[in-house]
Amino acid sequence: MTDPLSHAVEQAMRDAARLAIMPRFRTTDARVLVNKADTVGGGTDSAAEEPVTAADRESEELLSNRLAALIPGAGIVGEEAAHADPALLQRLRRGTCWLIDPLDGTANFAAGKGPFGVLVALVEDGLPVGGWIFDPLSGRFCAARAGHGASINGERFTVTDPRRDCPLVAVTRLFRDQTMRANLMEALAPDHGVVDSPRCAADQYPRIATGGNDVTLFTRTLPWDHAAGITFLNAAGGRAARPNGTAYRCDENSEGLIAATSQQQWDAMARRLDELGYDLTKANVTL
Repeated sequence: MTDPLSHAVEQAMRDAARLAIMPRFRTTDARVLVNKADTVGGGTDSAAEEPVTAADRESEELLSNRLAALIPGAGIVGEEAAHADPALLQRLRRGTCWLIDPLDGTANFAAGKGPFGVLVALVEDGLPVGGWIFDPLSGRFCAARAGHGASINGERFTVTDPRRDCPLVAVTRLFRDQTMRANLMEALAPDHGVVDSPRCAADQYPRIATGGNDVTLFTRTLPWDHAAGITFLNAAGGRAARPNGTAYRCDENSEGLIAATSQQQWDAMARRLDELGYDLTKANVTL
C-alpha cells in the first residue's frame, strides 16, 4: 500500500523504537521511574498502576517532534503529556490531531518481556481516521487510513475469520471487581477458549486481525491505547465498537469495547454478554 503519510509515520515510529526503546530493553535503563497511579490517587490496586520509564518519555518527545512536521498546524496529544496536563485532551474534539502512545505495554517492557509496541493515531474532530502500530521486537508495522484500507509491512491486508468451532476470547485484566472478571471467564468457558489479555493493545489488535484471537474484551478504553488499533482492525475488515454497537470516539468519556475478527463474531459476543448480564461499560478499574 503506497501512502506517503504512512511511510513517514513508519519511519518516525521505527526511529523512536531504535533510539529510545530498544537500547534500554533488558537493561537497568528500563526501570520504572514512576507509577502514574501514585500521582493521581488511584489507590493500591496493582492492576491500575501505569508505569513510566525513560523510554516512554524519550519516545514521546521524538514522535511529537517528527509528527508535528508532517501536518503543519495539527495538534499533538501524547500519553505522558496528557497525564501531566489533562487539558490537552480537549485538542481531540476539533480539528486534526496526532495521538501518541509512545510505549504501549510499558509494564511488560520494564519486566524485560513482550509484548509491547508503539501506537500512533490521526484524529479528525474526535474520530480516529488513521492508525499505525509498530512492534519493535518483530519489526511488524500495521497501517490503516480512512479510504486507504489496511496493510502489514506495506502489503495490503484483510482479516480472515478463522471460524473456530470454539472461538478464542481474550479478557482484559482491568476489572474493578476481579470476582466479576473470574465469573465472566467461567461463564464464557463452556462455549469459548478463554485467555488473559497481556495488557498491550499494540499486541491485541494485530492478534485479532491475524486470527490469533477471535475476540478481545476491553473495559478501560483510553484513546492512546485504542484509536490506532480500532482504525486498523476496522479498515482490515474486522469489527471494533462499543458494546452497544456505536463507533469509538476519542473525545468521549465512555468505557467498554468489543473487538472481533468479523461482524458475526462481534454480534455473537455482544449477544452473549447481554444474556449473561455483563456490562463492560461499568467494569473498568479506575485510576
